[in-house]
Amino acid sequence: MTESTATCVWHGSLREGRGRTSFGAGAIPEVNATWAARAGTPDGGTTPEELLAAAHATCFGMALAAGLSRDGHPPEELRVQATCTFDPAGPSVTAMALVVDGAVPGVDGPAFQQAAAAAKDDCPISKALAGNVAVTLRATLR
Repeated sequence: MTESTATCVWHGSLREGRGRTSFGAGAIPEVNATWAARAGTPDGGTTPEELLAAAHATCFGMALAAGLSRDGHPPEELRVQATCTFDPAGPSVTAMALVVDGAVPGVDGPAFQQAAAAAKDDCPISKALAGNVAVTLRATLR
């Protein structure tokens, strides 16, 4: 079992305040977080939803690479984009859209679609969101 840690130090009110998020492994530099960024006004800060999208893109890509490799087709490249939709009125995360474009020798379109669908279901972040957030998938093989 492994554990991952991130820390946010917040100063001030929700709307006027700011936070700094740091990551336990140190692989990612500290980032700013603000309500303005979260509500759709980019100000150079990140949001919990952007961090969730990053986690999902990475997790899904790893799950897809694992499944393809198990089937004897390690990918040359998987480019995964995850888009997390946040409703500030809720407030809630309402959707996550995964889009993957892959170069996988020896795999045809239907097999790639099947592997991507299985990875979407098996990825730990997808499992964490299941029943709470609508997750969609579009997979394209080059």
